[in-house]
Amino acid sequence: MKKTLCFVIVILCLTTAVFAQIAKGGTAWVSVKSIALKSSSGVFASSLGTVVYGDQVTVLQVSGSWAEVRSAANTGLSGWISTANLSAKRIVVSGSTSSASASEVALAGKGFNQEVENQYKTEGNLNYAAVDWTENITISDDDLLRFINEGGLAAGGN
Repeated sequence: MKKTLCFVIVILCLTTAVFAQIAKGGTAWVSVKSIALKSSSGVFASSLGTVVYGDQVTVLQVSGSWAEVRSAANTGLSGWISTANLSAKRIVVSGSTSSASASEVALAGKGFNQEVENQYKTEGNLNYAAVDWTENITISDDDLLRFINEGGLAAGGN
């Protein structure tokens, strides 16, 4: 019984620690290539500005899966961002001395490295140009909302 109780307490502590990483008053780093800060906690809220991979932000408040943040580099820039696009761990982006781009660093952080790339290359013909082309597609919020409405889809949660 004591072992079970201790196990449950440890699991609860670990779970709380994971979810508490992005917390009010804390520091976080942008973990995606580029993302707009929104005027409110919602995908279709107006954009106030953009932060990029590795940018440091201060968390002003957290509401559900959204955090209101202020840019450390531009303290006049603040807005809402999904917590999924933030990291509690510091992200260091090397300057021009690095041969890796920010997107390559992001992929490496997700486990995609030279060894994995070489394995993909030996397993078949992969069209990296198509991947690059796909990554460069941008769709405005207005177009996305129109697509959702015309298709009778649910807009999802904010």
